[in-house]
Amino acid sequence: MFDRLFGRASSGIASISPREAWEKYSGAKHETVLIDVREAWEFARGHAKGARNIPLSQFSSRLKDIPTNKDILLICQSGHRSMQAAEFLKQRGIERVWNISGGTTVWRMSQQPME
Repeated sequence: MFDRLFGRASSGIASISPREAWEKYSGAKHETVLIDVREAWEFARGHAKGARNIPLSQFSSRLKDIPTNKDILLICQSGHRSMQAAEFLKQRGIERVWNISGGTTVWRMSQQPME
C-alpha cells in the first residue's frame, strides 16, 4: 500500500524511511545534509528539523549550494519532487543521495522532529 501511495524508488536512487533518515542525519550532522525541496511557503508551514530549503524550482540555479562531499537526504511533501531532485543530482555525478520515502507527510506521521 505504501508503494502505491508514495511510489517506489527510481532505478539508481536509494530510498530511506523518515526514521532512518533522522537517525542518519542526527548522528552525523557534519557529514549529512537534509534538503527540503518544497517551495518556501510550504517549508514555512513546518519542515523536518534541521532541513535546508532549496526548492526544486530553484535547484539548477542553486546547485552550488548543495555540498558534493556529504550525504544528501532529500525530502518534499510526498516523495515525488525529492525523487526528481535526486535524479537531477545523480545526472550531475553526485552519488551520495537518498530520497526520503513518503516525504514530510510520513515524516510527521512517524513522529520525527519538526520545526
